[in-house]
Amino acid sequence: MTTGTTGAAVEAFQPVKSAGRTLDVLEALADSPRRRSLVELARALGIPKSSLHGLLRTLIQRGWVETDATGTRFGLGVRALQVGAAYLEADDATGLLAGVLDDLAGQFGETVHLGRLDGPHVVYLAKRESVHRLRLYSAIGRHLPAHATALGKALLAQRADEAVDRLLSWPLPALTRNTITDPELLHAELATVRDRGYAVDREENTDGIVCFAMAVPLLSPAVDAISLSVPATRLDGESEQRIVAALHGAVRQVRAARTLLAGA
Repeated sequence: MTTGTTGAAVEAFQPVKSAGRTLDVLEALADSPRRRSLVELARALGIPKSSLHGLLRTLIQRGWVETDATGTRFGLGVRALQVGAAYLEADDATGLLAGVLDDLAGQFGETVHLGRLDGPHVVYLAKRESVHRLRLYSAIGRHLPAHATALGKALLAQRADEAVDRLLSWPLPALTRNTITDPELLHAELATVRDRGYAVDREENTDGIVCFAMAVPLLSPAVDAISLSVPATRLDGESEQRIVAALHGAVRQVRAARTLLAGA
């Protein structure tokens, strides 16, 4: 009886409208590369300007939102940074994999990422910067379409094609001319990833950048992956083999650490 009551309560749950609108505002500001006006936000979110103005004033007072000098354009405030940093500090995978990321960056001097699957996207949780002037631009917290990245394909390949189709947002956007957007081609690509154990993004996310990634076996199916990105001009067959071997070694290291933790 208790289970049935709980299940009914879950089904009857209705989101709180004001809380939903507040989160919509924060997510809209997080997705924008620039500050946005009241009119822009109201139009994008479908919130009356009078209601939106009150929400923004409250968020400004609490430090979640800031305005420019004119007071007419809005962006995320420092409180959002504090909460994001707290998330990363408390995240077990970020701490466990820090040494692995350091090792990969030290071996190759190239950009290294830890990414997590977030719906149809991958979000960067950690990064080690390349030592070279020619490098991939990225930022912690940035979301990218999973189908267009090595990180994302490594994680999508952990799931059956039916689950992948439900997860992604169709039609798939093309970030470059090499991005795989056809469902059949994507399924074939993920089958290849499963067979060889790693994913490759050959200028599918950013022109001129090749990326290699492997899923990290902390959960099943995996939700985290590590990657190494290299400008195509610095990549040859030998360096590609070295990168793949290093990723395999990193994953073996993580698997061994997880076993030790489980036995502790």
